Amino acid sequence: MYYIYIIECFDGSLYTGSTIDVEKRFKDHLVGKGAKYTKSHKPVKVVYQEEFVTKSEALRREIEIKKWPKGKKHAMIANQYKPHSN
Repeated sequence: MYYIYIIECFDGSLYTGSTIDVEKRFKDHLVGKGAKYTKSHKPVKVVYQEEFVTKSEALRREIEIKKWPKGKKHAMIANQYKPHSN
């Protein structure tokens, strides 16, 4: 399975990524082995994730979410926005 995830950072910003193991990837972000963004924006917690059968589905969803404004992401996180069905 493949996943997209959203991490809330210490400054309140959100980082969206994709992986096959959300827990391991989050730990990578915590120790500076994750994305360049999370090296300068301390990750706090995973606030959202979705599961996909294929890598291409997950990557498409990641790109889609990255284009959204912060408010739309927060609405989805709070379950006020219906997530993409896979």
